[in-house]
Amino acid sequence: MPQTEYDVLVLGGGPAGENAADIAGRDGLSVALIESELLGGECSYWACMPSKALLRPGEALDEAKRVPGARGAVTGDLDLADAFSRRDDLASHWDDSSQVEWLESVGVDLIRGHGRLTGEKEIEVTSEDGESVTYTARRAVVVATGSSASFPPIPGLDYVGTWDNRDITVLSDPPRRLLIIGGGVVGVEMAQAWRQLGSDEVTIVELAVRLLAGEEPFVGEELRSSLERMGVIIHTSAETKKVSRNGDGPVSLQVVLSDGTEAQLEADEILVATGRRPNTSDIGVDSIGLDPGEPIEVDDRLVAKGVDGDWLYVVGDVNGRSLLTHAGKYQARIAGAHINGRAAEAWGDRTAVPRVVFTTPEIAAVGLTEEQAVDRGLAIRTVEYDIGSTAAAPVVGKGYKGTCKLVVDAEREVILGATFVGPRVGEMLHAATIAIVGEVVIADLWHAIPSFPTLSEVWLRLLETYRDEYGIDGVTS
Repeated sequence: MPQTEYDVLVLGGGPAGENAADIAGRDGLSVALIESELLGGECSYWACMPSKALLRPGEALDEAKRVPGARGAVTGDLDLADAFSRRDDLASHWDDSSQVEWLESVGVDLIRGHGRLTGEKEIEVTSEDGESVTYTARRAVVVATGSSASFPPIPGLDYVGTWDNRDITVLSDPPRRLLIIGGGVVGVEMAQAWRQLGSDEVTIVELAVRLLAGEEPFVGEELRSSLERMGVIIHTSAETKKVSRNGDGPVSLQVVLSDGTEAQLEADEILVATGRRPNTSDIGVDSIGLDPGEPIEVDDRLVAKGVDGDWLYVVGDVNGRSLLTHAGKYQARIAGAHINGRAAEAWGDRTAVPRVVFTTPEIAAVGLTEEQAVDRGLAIRTVEYDIGSTAAAPVVGKGYKGTCKLVVDAEREVILGATFVGPRVGEMLHAATIAIVGEVVIADLWHAIPSFPTLSEVWLRLLETYRDEYGIDGVTS
């Protein structure tokens, strides 16, 4: 008889589920992880890794063209076969055997099949051959089922053969004309990637007033300028009213543009990149009194609210706190530690989650935007600086520019939010994250000396600008 009782059951084998299983089992608890698809999840095979692999060739070519002495050596086009081969390598050729080996090495059992909660500490797993087995947990169940692409209720969208993030990242033949509904992270990254990989025409249709609408306004403006220079067509404040396709022919969008006029946009394929929905529709949450299709709300131990007994933990996208891989892994470490008796709690201020968009220019942000801080009623000061004015920018390459901004709590003199747009700014973001989490006061940041000439010297320039505008530093009394 196979083992059907464990101390901990983890439903979902993406990064969050893997980390929860690993940490929960470190003090001798027996753990089983239940997964119906590839172990490693969305990020490994259909999102983070393959999308960055698709972006990197064009980014590297653009960097080389900006460096005198190197740009003359750029004499050919991108090698698409090599680019797609590298993408396949980074996605492990959609083979999870190495992840399975790792899971075995940390003492966690893998159960293949679709799992559904059937009651307290109980999951029924149905395998591909239709056989069902019920497993029970003595201590805890962790739900880590992630999220899936969400499609807006646009007439005709269900019938035209659309693509989502999974479809667009596994292609090996650039579509000649690509329409993208949505100007968020997936939309802008894939617009750049496929335009650089050879699509003749790429068009973004975004309902909001700007791209990446949740970030500082200058982010969308600078990104739009860059994408348009690459040849991407962008419509913001544009509402898609109807979608249609004539047989196997081109797809057509009826769009109301920002000036109120109607336009008919046409392409060979359409990518829908309008957000994510939690994977709770078919995992049995109704059996324990929760609503299918909705995120599962949790406390700072990642324990589900509205479920008696504190036995259900929920980590990653499925709880709706932060739909980012690194955030899910962090939550999983907290949940796993709490399950095995280490009484961990998540940091209470959940705004300090770093986020990076891997476009050209790169966009990196953490914490609150100015608008978000004002909406919370906080007294703030802000400061901006042009990253192109640093000594490092022309060293990195000609024409590099971008904007950096800090949002500072005027009463406590600590950073609430930071946004960087420019070359390689993602590598500078962790300093801002540490400053926010550690509540480092502005006066102390003056003593964190950046190296010259590096892009991180922008921190010194931001502090100097802050001093000049507000008369506050950590050097003079």
